[in-house]
Amino acid sequence: MSGANPSFPSLVQQVKDNHQPLAEVTQDQQCVLEGSFLRVVRDTVMQPNGRLAIREYVKHPGAVVVVPMLDDGSYLLERQYRHPMGRMMIEFPAGKLDDGEPGLLCAQRELLEETGCVAREWAYAGVMHNCIGYSDEHIEIWFARDMTQHEQALEEGELLHLSAATLPELLQLSREGLLTDAKTLTCLLWLQLVHNGSWTLDWQGVGE
Repeated sequence: MSGANPSFPSLVQQVKDNHQPLAEVTQDQQCVLEGSFLRVVRDTVMQPNGRLAIREYVKHPGAVVVVPMLDDGSYLLERQYRHPMGRMMIEFPAGKLDDGEPGLLCAQRELLEETGCVAREWAYAGVMHNCIGYSDEHIEIWFARDMTQHEQALEEGELLHLSAATLPELLQLSREGLLTDAKTLTCLLWLQLVHNGSWTLDWQGVGE
């Protein structure tokens, strides 16, 4: 096939116009499971074709992920055992938002608790929706640099190992299937584009 296909509408224009012809309207919602911070709900929705359908998904308070940039050009990461996966996972520091908590404050808190680091400069990169088929979770992406080392303040039962890696090393681990965490992979997209100058970050100073 050669040349443009005029039968497909412009995705960019549809997004700009907020075109949502397939929107569903919730008719009823039931709580299926109430956990310590997660809820599973079952919605009855009206589809645009007039039919009813069932949607089951996880309600999540939201979270942040932090990309800590070390002075030597490498990045600080964690390895944690994740029970659902049954193995150690490579991740950037992350954690869930408390009720009403601003993303930056959560990012600062999680970085200190999990790594013992305090960053003097922060930059908000964007937001991701990492499991859109079964959860409303959103994760804010924050970059941190100019860090000083303090003491960790891990929650009871929270166990993790800290280590550093360069961007090429992280990309190779991803290529080999050893780094598979979705939020960390998304951060690697940002890292590559910031690294080559395609995207920029708006850094702000934050006192210790």
